[in-house]
Amino acid sequence: MAVEDFAAAPKGGKTGWKQDPEGVRADILATALAEFAESGLSGARMDEIAAKTRTSKRMIYYYFGSKNELYQKALEESYRAVRSGEEALELDHLDPVSALKRLTEFTFTHHRENPNFIRLVMIENIHKGQYLAQSDTIKNLNRAAIANLDALYERGVKTGVFREGLSPLRIHWLISAISFFNVSNATTFSLLFGSELYGDLGQKTACQDASDAVLNFVRAQP
Repeated sequence: MAVEDFAAAPKGGKTGWKQDPEGVRADILATALAEFAESGLSGARMDEIAAKTRTSKRMIYYYFGSKNELYQKALEESYRAVRSGEEALELDHLDPVSALKRLTEFTFTHHRENPNFIRLVMIENIHKGQYLAQSDTIKNLNRAAIANLDALYERGVKTGVFREGLSPLRIHWLISAISFFNVSNATTFSLLFGSELYGDLGQKTACQDASDAVLNFVRAQP
């Protein structure tokens, strides 16, 4: 049965699904991501998600099957967004130092501008990675990210600008750790130490510090 047939007259539904079903699906995912990030998996309500989208709860179940499946898809789309952003950087066209600098600054900025992604990852950690473990999509996306970083690192080793003996996973961990902490602990850090680092200038400086830390970790010593 086609989506249009199923939803010919959805009770309480909203317009938009006929003209742009993919747009409606994307709208549902974006709304669900925000709702799960705000309320968690158990606290999020399908009624609330439906009320904020261009469709009905009935159509959401048609597209995604259940709340748990919708959560998993939202999690997958969150990871897809960051990995797609990395691919768009076209790092192969840059020298290794510039490429690693751009990757680090992209990750720092992406996480800062997408706090719902960070919250969703934190929620998934609370659930002990139950839904991530079931997702081949997320595993494949992250394997590709590590492979790309490995290629970048090897280019740097061959040209003598990066030191030998590192693994791409260690580099990825360092980039992720700094970028993640900047968002996940923003509230407590600001309350304890003030908000100096969380203004525009502070965040610009912190992004540069993150880039310097990663490059200093990887650079070959004179």
